[in-house]
Amino acid sequence: MLTVFPDIRTMSLVEQIAKHFREVHSGGNWTAVNLKDTLSGVTWQQAITKVGNLNTIAVLVFHINYYVSAVLQVLQGGPLDASDKFSFDLPPLTSEEDWQKLVDKVFTDAEQFAAEIGKMEEKKLFEAFAAPQYGNYYRNLTGIIEHTHYHLGQISLIKKMLS
Repeated sequence: MLTVFPDIRTMSLVEQIAKHFREVHSGGNWTAVNLKDTLSGVTWQQAITKVGNLNTIAVLVFHINYYVSAVLQVLQGGPLDASDKFSFDLPPLTSEEDWQKLVDKVFTDAEQFAAEIGKMEEKKLFEAFAAPQYGNYYRNLTGIIEHTHYHLGQISLIKKMLS
């Protein structure tokens, strides 16, 4: 099967970052692993099942999106309102509906996040993000992608352990 890629020579840096972010969520990245496919078929019982001392799939999904939601708020003009100490505080999931709401939120937030990146002027990438101690927008946006890949690997392994 022939895959057609956009001509990256004509894509701006913000468009490339948005594309890369979308790909870790929905596919097409060079790792051939993405959240959509990995979470496909995971039931809420599997999502909340603890394997040894590892985080659950649900907690990792929440954790990934915790930072996406926080940065999305900044991209939309709001304040950075997040704390690492709350990033694993998933409210209890007691049904398949709860699990699907979490998964739906992840993909809704992801699309909004990518759209906001795509609207940015490229020069903003090198401006301070929220406060100088957090680095620039480029560092934070690419960091979100790295963070997602990192925890996606954990989710993939936990899913295999549960099979």
